[in-house]
Amino acid sequence: MTTVSMDDREVHQGRYHVLAFLCASAAIAYIQRAALSVPATEIANDLQFADLARQMGWIQSAWYLSYGLMQIPSGSLADRLGSRRALAICSVVWSLATLLTSLATDFYSLLVMWSLMGAAQAGAFPCAAKAIGRIFPETECARATGLLACGMTIGGAIAPVLTATFLESLSPWSQAIHLDRWRLLLAAYAIPGILWTVTFLWMISIRKLPSVERSRDVPSKVDWSVMFRSWPLALLCGQQFFRAAGMVFFMTWFPTFLQKTRDVSLLGSGILTTVAGVGGVLGSLTGGIFSDWLLKRTGNKRLSRQGIAVVGMGSCSLLIVASYFVRDVNFSIALITVGAFCATFGGVSGYTVAIGFGGRHVATVFSTMNMFGNMGAALFPVTAGWLVAQTGNWNLILFLFAAVMAVDTMCWALLNPQGTLFGDENEGR
Repeated sequence: MTTVSMDDREVHQGRYHVLAFLCASAAIAYIQRAALSVPATEIANDLQFADLARQMGWIQSAWYLSYGLMQIPSGSLADRLGSRRALAICSVVWSLATLLTSLATDFYSLLVMWSLMGAAQAGAFPCAAKAIGRIFPETECARATGLLACGMTIGGAIAPVLTATFLESLSPWSQAIHLDRWRLLLAAYAIPGILWTVTFLWMISIRKLPSVERSRDVPSKVDWSVMFRSWPLALLCGQQFFRAAGMVFFMTWFPTFLQKTRDVSLLGSGILTTVAGVGGVLGSLTGGIFSDWLLKRTGNKRLSRQGIAVVGMGSCSLLIVASYFVRDVNFSIALITVGAFCATFGGVSGYTVAIGFGGRHVATVFSTMNMFGNMGAALFPVTAGWLVAQTGNWNLILFLFAAVMAVDTMCWALLNPQGTLFGDENEGR
């Protein structure tokens, strides 16, 4: 009979305590980044936008563009400064930027403030990926990244209904003090990130949770020529580009899409977006667990990582197309929800493969992949807005989503990295 020592049990528990904080940070980040999607029409009216679809599309895309451009600098910072300190700094800065966004007076000020918030959030997930790569063994890595992705999708899932409900509750306050309720919303959303930072640093200090940095973990200088020549890294970045471009639909245009194509109310669109998000939460959770189980059962990394991604992304594309042909709103949302489940079920493989492939440069490799992902995420809202502005047909956004997920499936089918990018070993394991 195998016995587990107290020290081993404490180390195991400590890992998941750190992971719980990382998941909470991810949820907070996703709630904050989705703050403009539900009240998009209100914001456009209050700031007197001439074209809702185009101008809000540019603002949503600017967030992802700034987020993407800051990925590599923030990843390098995490590799050198350490994920704990880097993440704490980022959390405070993006929360303050959320507060500043509530002061926007026109299109350009909203564009600048929201872009600043996106730039500050860039370090969140490279830091989290570096921490997971250091404290979790390979056979638990997919589960850990699945739980992290679950934190993201929980934040993304509850954000629409939370925001819609919060906006309704803020109406009396807004009328009493003659201040737009979306401004009050953004000011309130700035608080959780700061509270999380204080609590995280306090718990690290008081409870002495496992450190995710070691002195020997300081990496050597990155050989960028190796990264530019790597075909597996190019495919890893490609899959992230298309997956993020598709999934950002739920964070940006989906509530408005429901309002325009299904005659759903603002609150109703928030609730239905949350329903679809629940599918994403369950997919992230079960995908990571199943991936690790399959790896232990077969010993085949390609099957357990890339294989489930191919099935997940391909199934999502087909289900999204099928939802268009269903007239019943609830049934259509059910198909979209299952599609979201499939996409996140396979999507956890992106983080898992990046952590293994990154070696001692996890944050840099992860942030490079994530940079391309957010380029895709930046292009989707503005492309979707342009399609609607040109044709007046909101349903084209649905087919755009399905198409990018189909291309993502092909990237995963070709992806098969061997070893680590720089031929080193992730010593943290």
